Amino acid sequence: MLEAAKSGSFNRWFYRYNSLYLLRRHFHFIGLSGELQPPAAAGRPVLYLMNHSSWWDGLLAYHAAGRLSGTRHYFMMEEEQLRKYAFFRKLGAYSINRSSTGDVSASLRYTARLLREGGSVWIYPEGEILPLGHRPLVLKEGAALVLRLCPQTAVVPVTLYHGLFRHTRPEATLLAGAPLLLPWGDMDRRSISRELEAALGAQLEVHSSQILNHKGYMPESFRPLMRTGRSTNEWLDALKGRTGR
Repeated sequence: MLEAAKSGSFNRWFYRYNSLYLLRRHFHFIGLSGELQPPAAAGRPVLYLMNHSSWWDGLLAYHAAGRLSGTRHYFMMEEEQLRKYAFFRKLGAYSINRSSTGDVSASLRYTARLLREGGSVWIYPEGEILPLGHRPLVLKEGAALVLRLCPQTAVVPVTLYHGLFRHTRPEATLLAGAPLLLPWGDMDRRSISRELEAALGAQLEVHSSQILNHKGYMPESFRPLMRTGRSTNEWLDALKGRTGR
């Protein structure tokens, strides 16, 4: 497996590039609701579980994590992709190769080590990119194995919902749920997986309902994580207003 090789200077440069160019160029709005560092998880390592429905998920999580203080963040990434984009290792990415049982085991042990050393880790327990509307949400058992190896971990479920709604660029929202603080060491991996699956699946339904019930307008509960300029339709509306047509 490929371990993370964090570089502070590269991280500072790439965070600005990601925030000021990549995300701003491709998204109209990125918002967060809830707490990524909830008080109930204070003093514990944190494992963030996210649903996985787009290529952008990692960069959105990286952007959100970069606004937090006092914690080193790491991101699990498919080995094939990490070999292709090796510079992500400098940002805290490390690999998992699901085609090799030995590599999977090494990646899960490495994840537990990062947590025990005080890091926070972001993973996608579905194990693959699936359409946003795909149901039911089915999680691999890797997260459960990590929690058994590091049972003091707090799990923060983070759901991502995105789409083209009322602007020419998509909008993305992240919802951070209440932390799960269960006796992981006393539970078998199947029971843990069921708990995680139920929590993340239910949260995704709540999250999607919030957006749908607002008919594509952003609910006020989502605070901006990024400032953006006007979208094309907003410029056209402003132009129409100036010309009186």
